[in-house]
Amino acid sequence: MTGVAIAQLSKHVGETVELRGWLYNKRASKKLQFLEVRDGSGIVQCVVASQDAPEAFESASRLSQECALVVRGVVSRHPKHEGVYELAVTELEELSPSEGYPISPKDHGTDFLMDHRHLWIRSRRQHAILRVRHTIVRAIRDFFDARDFTLIDAPIFTPNACEGTSTLFETDFHGQPAFLTQSGQLYMEAAAAAFGKVYCFGPTFRAEKSKTRRHLAEFWMVEPEVAFMDLAGDMELAEEFLAHVVQRVLTERSAELQLLERDTGPLQRVKPPFPRLTYTDAIQLLCDHGKDARFGDDFGAEHETIISSAFDRPMIVHRYPAELKAFYMKRDPENSALALCMDVLAPEGYGEVIGGGQREDDLTLLERALALHQLDKSAFEWYLDLRRYGSFPHAGFGLGVERLVAWLCGLPHVRETIPFPRMLTRLSP
Repeated sequence: MTGVAIAQLSKHVGETVELRGWLYNKRASKKLQFLEVRDGSGIVQCVVASQDAPEAFESASRLSQECALVVRGVVSRHPKHEGVYELAVTELEELSPSEGYPISPKDHGTDFLMDHRHLWIRSRRQHAILRVRHTIVRAIRDFFDARDFTLIDAPIFTPNACEGTSTLFETDFHGQPAFLTQSGQLYMEAAAAAFGKVYCFGPTFRAEKSKTRRHLAEFWMVEPEVAFMDLAGDMELAEEFLAHVVQRVLTERSAELQLLERDTGPLQRVKPPFPRLTYTDAIQLLCDHGKDARFGDDFGAEHETIISSAFDRPMIVHRYPAELKAFYMKRDPENSALALCMDVLAPEGYGEVIGGGQREDDLTLLERALALHQLDKSAFEWYLDLRRYGSFPHAGFGLGVERLVAWLCGLPHVRETIPFPRMLTRLSP
């Protein structure tokens, strides 16, 4: 008999099927045992009756949490819950025991669960979160692929910094110093000159000594870059992109969001155009809320929450002081103290989910910016070549997947948004 996935049981009502999976939980009475069996595609209740299947009933009494097993039985609709199915067990076979499984149904502390992350991802909640993540990743690729972007893979080892030398993980590359990438953006700028519209999607690394709920040492980022695009076009692309991903999650993962008890009302409002605010106006908004905010201040989590709370959907802050931004940001021709940059702030206190802007395309100004940021020009000669040989206006942005997952799932911390998080104090499992 061929095994059937739990997610496909609706197609087999009245049929005898075989399920292969693990025992998630069980409860029993004198004559009935209720086994919750999971197989990766879902969880189903399997009912074992002592009168109908005495051997299976006896076997079921010896099963331990998370043992591997094979269950055979007849599929039926649940008598009380629409769209839910269950199995009347006729045969049961334990494939492998699981004595002393450490994560019991009782409550456990966060450190304990993180130490057992390799097992914790089997739980309903973690399963739902990672399903949402999967849909987000697929929606990201679909958005750019449907718009004729070319996926270009950026290197993990890099010879130079992109976001700042203080957050680099340094390693030895055959006797030369190298760094784990902070961003694929510089390489996407080169790729944009070859393909016009490109994106990279992969792991990035930041050696920030941060313990906040928003930061990881290793996270996944998607970074599009578009030739002949200005800041206005960049903001439009960002809001269309974010709205697309949110809508896909709402459409395809409603069951998971419900399990996570996520209020989807705020997500339903994620539709372009997004409200836009200049940095200067954002400073004024903070002052109006009693904060001692001055021009030149960078925004922390509290500031972003106050700013975004003034709107009912994601919003965009643009034109920050140039001194706050990376060396490659183009300055506003109408005010050289400002950079042609933007951040998309998510509502509900989740803060920045997208950061980007227009890149400096003037060779002389870019060389001056490298000197101002005290960066070694020789390490960026290849990057400067992009301005020497057919320079062009271009813009792009970066979105961190984990922070987006946290927002869409309504999670208090990013540690649950990635299968195996790497944080300041955690390198395992």
